Amino acid sequence: MTDNSPEWSYVIEAGQASPEGRVITLAANETERAALAKRFDLPRLDHIGATLTLRAQADGIHAQGTLRGELAQRCVATGDELPVTIDTEFNLRFRHATDLGEDFEEEIELDAEDCDTIEYTGSQFDLGEALADTLYLALDPFPRSPNADAVLKAAGVLSEGEAGPFGALANLLKKN
Repeated sequence: MTDNSPEWSYVIEAGQASPEGRVITLAANETERAALAKRFDLPRLDHIGATLTLRAQADGIHAQGTLRGELAQRCVATGDELPVTIDTEFNLRFRHATDLGEDFEEEIELDAEDCDTIEYTGSQFDLGEALADTLYLALDPFPRSPNADAVLKAAGVLSEGEAGPFGALANLLKKN
């Protein structure tokens, strides 16, 4: 049996959100950070925390603030540990599943200013899990160390310029 409980859980009772807003500051403890590091395949997660304002609005409960983290990722080419600082703003909207309506399933275009909408059921939603997802989306999907190009070249991997059509033409000119 698999445990599906979130690694960093901070449950909010939806009825406690007010239009005036409430400032919340939270940080994951050592156990939560270790579990998140394992989930996201990070060598280290030294700190993850957020300061936000939680506010009830007509279209749902909004959480707007800043997520900060200190962690390490592995270089995709060398496996070297790379220190990473996360400092990202977020704008999340929590909407009860019954408030979403049928149009929620249709595909829409979002701008950078638009907030992510997260569906919840019952009377509570998990702000911690939403912040963990925000952390994951802020990670570089292909982190590279400064010496990644040299390691790849030594392994015989061509750069984009060398592998593309203009690289092939340059090689032909060198031969002539």
